[in-house]
Amino acid sequence: MARTTRTARTTSGGTAGATGTAGAGSTGRARRTATVPRRPEIQLPELRPYDGGLSPDGDYDGTGFEDADLSGSDASGARFLECGIRNCRLDEARWERARLLDSVLDGVTGAGVDLAGAELRDVELLDARLGGVQVHGSSLSRVLVRGGKIDFLNLRQSRLMDVTFENCVLVEPDFGGATLERVAFPGCVLRGVDFTGAALTEVDLRDAAELDIAAGVGQLGGAVVSPAQLMDLAPAFAAELGVRVGG
Repeated sequence: MARTTRTARTTSGGTAGATGTAGAGSTGRARRTATVPRRPEIQLPELRPYDGGLSPDGDYDGTGFEDADLSGSDASGARFLECGIRNCRLDEARWERARLLDSVLDGVTGAGVDLAGAELRDVELLDARLGGVQVHGSSLSRVLVRGGKIDFLNLRQSRLMDVTFENCVLVEPDFGGATLERVAFPGCVLRGVDFTGAALTEVDLRDAAELDIAAGVGQLGGAVVSPAQLMDLAPAFAAELGVRVGG
């Protein structure tokens, strides 16, 4: 297990695109740049109050879900377009293959939420408290996850493009076999991350407040790390390559 911990720099979303990697600058060599992920641009219309009842393959356009208990709901294959889902309970909600588009989820809570095979495009997930979330085989594009804590986030075999995790706590997130392109983690605490078999392109880990990689350190070829992180990760890189370090 590779672990690096440091005090996060002040971030407002723009620091993730700053230049520089281990060893760059002081030697005069070219500095690698991590492209800042595009963020969602959401302007919700006046929302229609949710009047109860979710159904598979349903259409929910411009709906406002406020303080609703959606535990155990079956919205598999449903479409949520320009929706506001605020302070709702989602325990054991079955929303696999759902499409969440141009929507905001704020203060949602729950364990065992199933979003396998879902599509999230132009979505903000704010101050969530979730556990055991199944998002494997899903597509995430222009998604912002800010604040809150998510335990055991399963993103195996998913595709993430232009995704920002900001100032949140992720405990044992699983990116096994996933594709990550332009993904950043400013201010995040990352504990027990699994990158096994993942493909990373322009993934920025430099501003993570804590970085603890449990598996898949050898997949970091497309990531940008800070000099301090590189030093902390060196033993794990050596072990991955089978290099023995002797005195």
